[in-house]
Amino acid sequence: MKITTSFRSAVLILVTVSFFVLPVHAFSADESPDYKELRLFRMVMQLVQKNYVKDVSDKDLIQGAITGMLQSLDPHSSYMTEEMFKELQVETKGEFEGLGIEITLENGVLTIISPIEDTPAFKAGLKPGDKIIKIDGEPTKNITLVKAVKKMRGPKDSKVTLTIMREGFKKFKDFEISRAKIHVKSVKKELIEPGYPYVRIANFQETTETDLADAIKDYGEDDKIKGLVLDLRNNPGGLLDQAWKVSNLFVDRNALIVYTDGRAKDQRMDFRATKSGKHYKFKIAVLINKGSASASEIVAGALQDYDRAVVFGTKSFGKASVQTIIPLGNGSGLRLTTAYYYTPKGRHIQKTGIHPDVDLEQEVTKQEEADLEEESKPIDQKKRKDRYLRSKADPEHDPVLKKALEWLKSDIAVKQYKLDNQKPPIPETAALNEK
Repeated sequence: MKITTSFRSAVLILVTVSFFVLPVHAFSADESPDYKELRLFRMVMQLVQKNYVKDVSDKDLIQGAITGMLQSLDPHSSYMTEEMFKELQVETKGEFEGLGIEITLENGVLTIISPIEDTPAFKAGLKPGDKIIKIDGEPTKNITLVKAVKKMRGPKDSKVTLTIMREGFKKFKDFEISRAKIHVKSVKKELIEPGYPYVRIANFQETTETDLADAIKDYGEDDKIKGLVLDLRNNPGGLLDQAWKVSNLFVDRNALIVYTDGRAKDQRMDFRATKSGKHYKFKIAVLINKGSASASEIVAGALQDYDRAVVFGTKSFGKASVQTIIPLGNGSGLRLTTAYYYTPKGRHIQKTGIHPDVDLEQEVTKQEEADLEEESKPIDQKKRKDRYLRSKADPEHDPVLKKALEWLKSDIAVKQYKLDNQKPPIPETAALNEK
């Protein structure tokens, strides 16, 4: 055993010494810090090119360095190759091939923000908050968002297996999902009963505001609508300008809807309601959950701050960062976090989310447990398909929608209803114990 240990130690010393025998150039004391760092980068690149075990192109090394630089900033900043940049442009139009989920890195773990309704991921039963442990058997530890998206995208009808950990699971569970061509219909509408339409926004894409305005017009606008249910649950977000335009339909003229602020002075931007156009006055109930993120939180936050709506459901995801897409000359692009957004009252909800006026966490958990028990029962394929096609506007199986409708039909004003459902503050002693 002594011989083996000594041999290993000797090898370790030789290998360690070998790192220092290559010639390097000293830095000049009068060089600027930026220039010194660039020289260091160039020196490392030359050493890799000369001594790495395989040939590596300048392009691969530089793109790898750029990718690593942006990855070190936050999970949402990334470098996009020409192919990825083209995919992004297609995606904002509501059409792409893949699974149909929005993901993020939460404490370094690949996490589902929300599956998009009617997509393969949604039909497979993936849920907001699910942790993706493996993709096709390969662990996702230290994976970048860009790489994860690339692994999950693919041609229609090809399959991918996601290994999922979920709160309540005793062990990991594999979900084999067939990719499909995703056509995301941003706005879905349904009349629950005369005067009370239900409108669900699945995500915010180029036509969202127009589609929503058309739906409201179809139901008679202020003349016939008594109360609107605006369902933003499992809406992972999308285009900032569409969140602004949707909010614009419901708040007073020239009211501040959202503002962004960043390190650069030009990142302070105020988005206000227009002085013209439609500004509806009917009652609004907004539904949110932990799958509501980004643009959907902008809408919920604005309507909540102005007491324009009552927000029902559970706490939202909490993504308040703004990514700017910057095209580069070679067809590639940067997705760079340039600012945070704030609600009209100045609330910054990054990681904290929007808290509903009427918190129905217990009711939602109870319903989810009942649904889970129902789904575990044997069921033939036709009935399973019928379950997925079941209307989302179903108050009997949806405690959040049921509560929202009860309020819309009442004569209680927004402010009074919020006061009636306000939770008592945490006693000071309890608050101290929680720290």
